[in-house]
Amino acid sequence: MTDRIEKTIDLKAPVARVWRALTDHREFGQWFRVRLEGPFVPGQVARGNILHPGYEHLHWEAVVQRMEPERLFSFTWHPYAIDPNQDYSGEPPTLVEFTLEKIATGTRLRIVESGFDKLPAKRRDEAFRMNDRGWSGQSENIARHVEQEP
Repeated sequence: MTDRIEKTIDLKAPVARVWRALTDHREFGQWFRVRLEGPFVPGQVARGNILHPGYEHLHWEAVVQRMEPERLFSFTWHPYAIDPNQDYSGEPPTLVEFTLEKIATGTRLRIVESGFDKLPAKRRDEAFRMNDRGWSGQSENIARHVEQEP
């Protein structure tokens, strides 16, 4: 068990294109499979409905932390909060950071989710395992999104 998930993917798209896919709430929703209610604003809660098959009954919620144009986008959330009957608000959230770096072929995107060690023991392992798998899938989703749609 570790406290953080790290994924790095090289995208064949310019930094500006990847930044837009991450921070425009409509574009983020397309590849992340969530319908967001409004734009991302640092310090504010972003809410929406999950569109991923089998999880449509769930709400998506994150608090936007930082938006440093074409460099860093981050938010906190409650990982793998999939039981609609459970209140996760008392748990410490994890921090998700998307860091962009210009490379010769486009953009290197680094996704880091940290803070799993603070989760309740009964949820920690499953949340880590499911989000590790989830970020692998989301890395593929954003790659398809930015490389196919200019």
